[in-house]
Amino acid sequence: MTTPNRWLLPALTGCAVLLTIASVLIGKLTLTWDMWSSHDLVTRTIFLELRVPRALMGVVVGAALGLAGAAMQAYLRNPLAEPGTLGVSSMAALGAVLSIFFSIAGLHPWALPIAGVLGGIAGMAALFLLAGLTGSVLTLVLTGILLSTLSIAGISLVLSLSPNPWAAGEIVRWMLGALTDRSIDDLIFATPIVAIGSLLIMSCRDALNALTLGEIGARALGIDLRSIQWRLCVGVGLVVGASVAVTGIIGFVGLVVPHLLRPLVGARPGALLIPSALRGAVLVLAGDIVVRLLPGGSEVQLGVVMSIVGAPFFFALLYSLRRRLV
Repeated sequence: MTTPNRWLLPALTGCAVLLTIASVLIGKLTLTWDMWSSHDLVTRTIFLELRVPRALMGVVVGAALGLAGAAMQAYLRNPLAEPGTLGVSSMAALGAVLSIFFSIAGLHPWALPIAGVLGGIAGMAALFLLAGLTGSVLTLVLTGILLSTLSIAGISLVLSLSPNPWAAGEIVRWMLGALTDRSIDDLIFATPIVAIGSLLIMSCRDALNALTLGEIGARALGIDLRSIQWRLCVGVGLVVGASVAVTGIIGFVGLVVPHLLRPLVGARPGALLIPSALRGAVLVLAGDIVVRLLPGGSEVQLGVVMSIVGAPFFFALLYSLRRRLV
């Protein structure tokens, strides 16, 4: 184990804990010990029903997106792989929107999130079927564009047919991605699903390391690639679908995080999974604190901020790959 690895996990964990505390305390109204000790009902309501669920949701969603991005890049052996850029997040959003359009979401509080999870799993399955295990960078990007285009077209159709303009506006705002006004119920729904999906992804850790030798090398080591493929399909679908269902689309987290950590971990994709989850939580929490502190009457959506940060990173990465291939 190299020297950076010894301090990497403790440092990331410490940052995540500090940012979680900061997320609870910082906002338009900064909570202090004096306010808390005064037993003020408004302060307690803000703390327990708004700030705590929002901070914990940031941890869960950030960890889920960071883990999913690292797993997809390792399995597809492609640095551009990420749920948002490859259309998996959009497919999850389409599933959630369709449940609203067909009035399925009103049947049960968990109907809409479950529809988002199913959409995420369908997106991963379509990605694997269309791009394959050995798909090139171009094939993967084109597949992601196809899935994103189809899902956005479906969502646009639903919005255009929506009889309620107010509901359509709320769907559009939700799709931009945010942790605002998330409740304990959202957290209770998302956390177990993300945990199950994360366990499925972590169970593929050794196989992801073996895949650095190529498909033939992995098979020679006894890796069942079909089993790994479907475990990742369900695992990534669960974590991404649950995240999108409760927060909307927060893109580029899974793209940026693994690239920032890879120099510290080395050529071991399996060893990158846990650090990426922690770094994803740190990135989402930091971004959410920033949007709360920006001046203005209303908050900028977190998904917009992540896109502003991630889009130039994606462009630079794509340009670097192009120069290497030419």
